[in-house]
Amino acid sequence: MSDLDHSWDVTPKEAVAIQDRLRPAVSFVDDLGEVRTVAGVDIGFEDSRRVTRAAAVMLSFPALELQQQAIFRQPTTFPYVPGLLSFREAPAALTALERLATKPDLLLCDGHGRAHPRRFGLACHIGLLVDVPTIGVAKTRLIGQHEPVPEERGAWVPLWHQHERIGAVVRTRTRVKPVYVSSGHRVSLETAVDYILRCAPRYRLPETTRQAHRLASG
Repeated sequence: MSDLDHSWDVTPKEAVAIQDRLRPAVSFVDDLGEVRTVAGVDIGFEDSRRVTRAAAVMLSFPALELQQQAIFRQPTTFPYVPGLLSFREAPAALTALERLATKPDLLLCDGHGRAHPRRFGLACHIGLLVDVPTIGVAKTRLIGQHEPVPEERGAWVPLWHQHERIGAVVRTRTRVKPVYVSSGHRVSLETAVDYILRCAPRYRLPETTRQAHRLASG
């Protein structure tokens, strides 16, 4: 049994303790090889949220053409608790990723990484367990403060919390709401911003997130 292994059948208090235990194993520095594939995971719910539906897609990079996709459903067992999203969503997401024929070179999660109260968001948790370079890209802010983001595509400002730079607020489309980007595992913040912009050539969200969301919500 790996030191990273843990039960998912835990209380919120136990979940916080697991986050604290695993956090030192996360790396926020670049450790990527050549990126030829990029994957995305997203979560939807069915049957009045009693069933979690996870979708994983793999795209070629930089062309962003769909190569593989997978769906996995399982009963929803963990409550919605801010800061503990991974315990609600990661088990299904991990199984969906396992159903892809190959590991991606880079993984984008619809959620936060370092931009988390304990610096261990969904992207950190999943990235650590699958040992793949991972980036968190979220539609809304969980914590932190930032200056106004310039309106043009490609502009970004740091996201700060308790005097620590925990992420970036990135404008992926001119005069469209920004997204919140943070390192998940084995990726620096500057590299994460670069890949998010390259994976979002036309829309606010990266193509990985858009396609996984369509699959998870369909």
